[in-house]
Amino acid sequence: MSETVERHEFNAEVGRLLDLVVHALYSEREIFLRELVANAADAIDKRRFEALVNAELAVPADSKLRILPDKAARSITISDAGIGMTKLELGQNLGTIARSGTLAFASKVADAKAEDRPSLIGQFGVGFYSAFMVADRVEVTSRHAGSEEAWTWASEGRGDYTLAPASRAEPGTDIVLHLKEDAGEYLEPIRLQTIIRKWADHITVPIVLVHDGEEEPANAGTALWRKPKSEISEDDYAEFYRHVSHAFDKPWATLHWRAEGALDFSALLFVPGMKPFQAVEGERESRVRLHVRRMFITDQAGMLPPWLRFVTGVVDTEDLPLNVSREMLQATPVLARIRRAVTSKVLGELKSRAKEAESYAGFWENFGPILKEGLYEDAEHRKDLAGLIRFRSSSAEGWTSLADYVSRMKPEQTEIYYLVGDDTEALAKSPQLEGFRARGVEVLLLADQIDSFWPERLDRFEDKPLRSITQGNIDLSKLPLEGETAEPTDLSSLLPKLTEALKEEVAEVRASDRLVDSAVLLSASAMGPDLQMQRLLRRAGRAGGSFAVLEVNPRHPLIRKLAESSETDLAEAAGTLLDLARLQDGDAPRDPAAFARKVTEALAGSFR
Repeated sequence: MSETVERHEFNAEVGRLLDLVVHALYSEREIFLRELVANAADAIDKRRFEALVNAELAVPADSKLRILPDKAARSITISDAGIGMTKLELGQNLGTIARSGTLAFASKVADAKAEDRPSLIGQFGVGFYSAFMVADRVEVTSRHAGSEEAWTWASEGRGDYTLAPASRAEPGTDIVLHLKEDAGEYLEPIRLQTIIRKWADHITVPIVLVHDGEEEPANAGTALWRKPKSEISEDDYAEFYRHVSHAFDKPWATLHWRAEGALDFSALLFVPGMKPFQAVEGERESRVRLHVRRMFITDQAGMLPPWLRFVTGVVDTEDLPLNVSREMLQATPVLARIRRAVTSKVLGELKSRAKEAESYAGFWENFGPILKEGLYEDAEHRKDLAGLIRFRSSSAEGWTSLADYVSRMKPEQTEIYYLVGDDTEALAKSPQLEGFRARGVEVLLLADQIDSFWPERLDRFEDKPLRSITQGNIDLSKLPLEGETAEPTDLSSLLPKLTEALKEEVAEVRASDRLVDSAVLLSASAMGPDLQMQRLLRRAGRAGGSFAVLEVNPRHPLIRKLAESSETDLAEAAGTLLDLARLQDGDAPRDPAAFARKVTEALAGSFR
C-alpha cells in the first residue's frame, strides 16, 4: 500500500456544483444533516442487500448510525457500518458530478425481487456536498465491506481533494465535518436532535447522539404508516397525530392505507377533532408531509388541495423522482397521480363520515368554510363537494344538505333559494324571507365569507338552479300564500313618483309579492352582483355604482297611504323608505345623523 497522499482536481462540474450548493441550492443549512444521514442509511441498506448472497458482509446486529459533536475540536463525526467505499469509489462518487453510489447501486438491483431491494434514499454524489454549507473541511474515511483497506478522502471544497491510505477497524464510513465559525449551533446536541426528529425520525436505522460519553437515541426508528393496521392501537395513532400536527386533541378521522400497483405509496392522514390554531392568517397551503422511503423531504409538496389544508399526516412513496436539492420536487406525472389518489381517498372518507349526522356536524363547524372553497376553485371535485356541504336553513333545525333541501321542495318550486349575509341569526330575521315563509318555502342561510362566491360556480344541484333571493325579480306567484293576506293596493301612480325621487340612488322601484310585514326591501338587478357581493365590493373600495332595486309591499299600510296621498313631491318619503330598506339589510342609512333626527321628531310627535 502506497503511503503517498494523492491530490486530485475536482472536475469542472463539481467545482460549479460546490458553489451552487453552498450559496443557492438549499434554503436551510440544517439540510446537510438530513443528506448525510440519508447517505449513511443507504450504505447500511446496501450492505444488508449484499449480505443476502454473501453472509460475510452481514451488518452487525447492534449497528447504529452514530453522530458525535466535539466542541473542543469544533467538529461533527457521522459514523455508519454500511457498505463503505473503495479508493476508486471515493474518487468517483465524491469527485465527479453525475456519479452516484446510490444511483449505480439502484441500477444493479433493478431486477431483484421487491422484498430483497433495500430502501434507497437520495443521490449520494449530490447531497454529500451540502456538508460544505457548514464545514470548511470535510474528511471521509471509508472501508468497503469485504476489504481490509481503508482510505480517507479530504477536501476544503476549493477545487481539489486528496486521497490517502487510512485505517478503520470495521467496514463502514466516518465523515468528519470541521465546522465554520458561524456554524457553532450544530455542536449542540439538542440542536442536532431537533434536526434529526424533523428530517429523519422514521428511518429504520437507529441513530444515536454521543454526548458526554453516553449514547442517546435520536430517532424513533419506526415508520408507523408502514406498519399493518392490526399492529397499531388507537393510542399509537393519537400519539403520532399529536406529534405530526403539534396538536393536543384527538383526531376526528384517521386514514391509513397502502397503495400498490400503478402507484406505490403509504399514507397516514388525520382530520383534526378541533380547529387548529392558525399561526399565519390566510395561509392556504397543505402541510401534509412527503417522505421518500421513510425520509422526510418536505411539507410543501401540495399533497392535498388548499381546501383540504386542515388534513395533516404523512405520504411516503417508493418511486417519486426528485431533483438534486430534494426541496424542489419535479413536476412529474407520478406526483400528480399520488395527489389525485390521496385527495380521492380523503373525499371518500368524508362521504362515509357524512352519514353520521351528529359527528359530521362537529366536523362541519370546524372546517366547513374551508371545504366550501373547493366549490369555487376546483371544478374537478365540485360535484363531490356539493354532496358534503351543509347549511343552516329558514325552516329546518340544525344542519341540512342540498339533497335534504331538494327532498323538501314544494311541488311547484323549481329553484334552490339561498340568502347570503354576515350572520346566520340576522339572516333568519331578514325581511327578505317574509314572502318565502308565507308560502312555506325553505331558504338556505349562508353566512361564511366564501358563500358570496361559490354558488355561481356550482350553479345547480340535481338539475335545480341555485338562486339568491336578493337577486332579480323572483316570481312567487305560482307558490300560494299560506293564511289570509290583505288585498294589494294599486301602485301604478306611486311607483313613477318614487322612481323619479330616487333615480340617482336605485336602479328601479317596483312592487313586490315577497313581502308580508315589511314595507320595503332592497334587491339586486338580475344582471349584476347580489346584495352581499355589492357590500363586499363597497368594503373593498370597488363599488362601481348602485345596482340596488327598491321593492315595495303593496299590502303594507304605509305604502297604501302613500299611494292614496295627493302629494306630488315624495322625495323625503322615498328617501326614508330607502333608508329603512338599507337598515333592514344591515347597512347604514345614507345620512345616519339626518335619519336619527327624523326618527326623533317622529317619536316626539307621537307623544303629543
